[in-house]
Amino acid sequence: MLLLLGFLAGAVPLQGQGPTIQLRDDEARNVFLVTVGPLEMPASHGADHESHAGVFPPVTSVQVPRASYLYGFDYEVRDGAGRLLPRDLLHHVNIADPTHRELFLPIAHRVFAIGRETGAQSMPRMLLGHPLTEGQELLVSAMMHNPTHESYAGVTLTLLLKYVPASRPWPLFRVYTWQMDVAFPAGDKSFDLPPGPFSRSYEARPSVPGRLMVIAGHLHPYATSIRFEDVTAGKLIWEGKPIGRSAGELEGVTMGRLYRKLGVKIEPDHTYRVTVSYDNPTDRVIPDGGMGVVGGLFLPAGDVEWPAADPTDELYRLDLMHYRRELTGKYADLLAAFKGSTVDGESPVTHRH
Repeated sequence: MLLLLGFLAGAVPLQGQGPTIQLRDDEARNVFLVTVGPLEMPASHGADHESHAGVFPPVTSVQVPRASYLYGFDYEVRDGAGRLLPRDLLHHVNIADPTHRELFLPIAHRVFAIGRETGAQSMPRMLLGHPLTEGQELLVSAMMHNPTHESYAGVTLTLLLKYVPASRPWPLFRVYTWQMDVAFPAGDKSFDLPPGPFSRSYEARPSVPGRLMVIAGHLHPYATSIRFEDVTAGKLIWEGKPIGRSAGELEGVTMGRLYRKLGVKIEPDHTYRVTVSYDNPTDRVIPDGGMGVVGGLFLPAGDVEWPAADPTDELYRLDLMHYRRELTGKYADLLAAFKGSTVDGESPVTHRH
């Protein structure tokens, strides 16, 4: 649910004659309509989800036009003629707030990340909402991909983000998005998937106390589970399972609505671990075939404020350059390049995924 809420704002054109990111505020329905496109989506020519084009509109800085609390979202994908297309064409959309940090790392706060498997979600608007302030800067990074064998032209992604105006007396609780990735602390988040069973983990401590209210995950085909544990207490907090007709056809991931039991307490002196597990049935390595991230909603304890980012922190700067696609690659290579030089220039629009 609201696997990392977020928001695009502005009607801001991207570079050149390519796609644009635009916002229309439907005040009558209290919905932000965000469009990304148009995009050209070449057909996949690979097998077993191993080779298809990923399309990356340039990362864009936008501003929030009005103070609000986000509580739900949906999305749709259409072609140039307005026909609905498979939702699978969305790989993910990420929105980062560079002025605040993540819960488990001193990197820019990921306000919003949605993939196909999150689907349409909503939480009780009278109870929970993610606050945004007027004029708040956000960085928009999107990836579309086409795992089908049909090409599509003029593709537009539309996000429908439901909000409550900040002038209302609700919601009762301010919640914030958080995430934890097995590929932390920085760099490309996908990893090669060897044949047979395989697991990968990452551990960290939170910067502030509070309660996890919602938790969900993002996986790739052949995943068997993703787990979030309190290592210090020796306790499994949540385990997500893939949803699909077969191991190679991922349709979604089970979700934990922890607010139904008043959330799960998270403490800064405890260590937490995310672990993703796969079982690759092929006899070969699938390049960049694995990924594992958990995220959701976090309720800070008492009057605790969401922590600000330190823009002088080395990891913060490295991660931000990677987020903006000024540096690409795995963490070790990123770190070497970061220490060796400053990278300028525009990333290519189309990659292989």
